[in-house]
Amino acid sequence: MIVVVNGEDTELADGLFIKDLVERLGLDAARLAVEVNRKIIRKADWGSTSLSDGDKVEIVHFVGGGSRSN
Repeated sequence: MIVVVNGEDTELADGLFIKDLVERLGLDAARLAVEVNRKIIRKADWGSTSLSDGDKVEIVHFVGGGSRSN
């Protein structure tokens, strides 16, 4: 199946779950938010939310840091 991940067509096996996609991409799940077809998916649901052909997935990385000036 073809799923659009952050704007790029990505070929994946049928029946893949969000959790599987995150692992396949080698991403740190602790610092991510995932949206499928414009709906934010709770991290608790990643293992039970399957992807389908044509889905649009957006993965956002949370980045900390910066500096504070006084």
